[in-house]
Amino acid sequence: MESFVIEGGHPLKGTITPQGAKNEALQVICATLLTSEPVRINNIPDILDVNNLIKLLQDIGVKVTRHNRHEYTFQSDELNLNYLGSEEFVKKCSQLRGSVLMIGPILGRFGEATIAKPGGDKIGRRRLDTHFIGFKNLGAEFVRNEEKNVYQLKAKQLKGCYMLLDEASVTGTANIIMAAVTAKGNTTIYNAACEPYIQQLCHMLNAMGANISGIGSNLLNIIGVDNLHGTEHTILPDMIEVGSFIGMAAMVGDGIRIKNVSINNLGIIPEAFRRMGVKIIEENDDLIIPKQEQYVIDSFIDGTIMTLADAPWPGLTPDLLSVLLVVATQAKGTVLIHQKMFESRLFFVDKLIDMGAQIILCDPHRAVIVGHNREKTLRAGRLTSPDIRAGIALLIAAMSANGTSTIANIAQIDRGYEDIENRLNKLGAKIRRIND
Repeated sequence: MESFVIEGGHPLKGTITPQGAKNEALQVICATLLTSEPVRINNIPDILDVNNLIKLLQDIGVKVTRHNRHEYTFQSDELNLNYLGSEEFVKKCSQLRGSVLMIGPILGRFGEATIAKPGGDKIGRRRLDTHFIGFKNLGAEFVRNEEKNVYQLKAKQLKGCYMLLDEASVTGTANIIMAAVTAKGNTTIYNAACEPYIQQLCHMLNAMGANISGIGSNLLNIIGVDNLHGTEHTILPDMIEVGSFIGMAAMVGDGIRIKNVSINNLGIIPEAFRRMGVKIIEENDDLIIPKQEQYVIDSFIDGTIMTLADAPWPGLTPDLLSVLLVVATQAKGTVLIHQKMFESRLFFVDKLIDMGAQIILCDPHRAVIVGHNREKTLRAGRLTSPDIRAGIALLIAAMSANGTSTIANIAQIDRGYEDIENRLNKLGAKIRRIND
């Protein structure tokens, strides 16, 4: 196990560039399973979850060529499908939630798939029903092997249909799209997720020969094709990392430029921070966050306390509520953070309370934060990262605190943030990695 040791109180200054989007990377890498031809993907983030997925693909026979740290070519022309049911594969899938995205393309291309129940963050129940109901609508039959804890799906020929998803699940939508692109006939998906990651997946699949329309909306139409071919694709900047850097700049920044953020694909994220009083300047495709001597939380027009809540795109992503919560601890004013989608994601706030933050955890979904207005600095502490986003929020808190903090279980942070300590140290942070 590794930990971060953070010496707080050092302001960050300079320029930083976000990595490629983790969620998009997981989707488009799995989409390479849909063709036997080479697919080149650029701007792949060098993070634990993505690297583990690439290893899984190699295990089933995908030929992977690494051109440099962020550019790969994948060719799925000789796959060992028997490996999908092995105990070794089941164990690896149980540690990586992104493995669930392999089901759709394998089922669509080969007519059968076996996948383990995926692992990932400890942030509450994350159902797979949307995935499997979608596959069932397309004509697949599935059973759960309780002994091995795996799901087995079979379909001689997937057939297009109309379906209304029970929730706008990003991974569920992606999986169903990848299964449907080679299904016979027409598939209509209503209440589809429409995040930029899904849009990018659809654009890549169309470049491979798929026929998908309605991209960017929650109503997708897919006309099945016989097969797909190779292409080249570049992944968007990671909007969650962009938001994390905005939060860092607000809390401990002395003027930070975040380069090449793809502003048009950030949605409501900049506005959410502006509601917290954070000044953000847009310059071409960069964001400039000047030093924030003070930032004042807005109230609603009727004077009531500001509420920030997550929602499906184009609403506020749940992945940034942890960062917004930490930023609020040094703001002037009060805000209610309402985490609707995951019932355990706010359970890291007890660590912030121990550091001196004024937070009332109302229930598993809601927390009220009364800002210190920079009049009282957080105290250093011994912390543990329960999930990726809480981990980065605790790192921000530690950088702003008086004294030296330790964050354990940083493998969670490594799952989503590439080489984070070295990138932040170049801006002036004092973070080092140690072995426990």
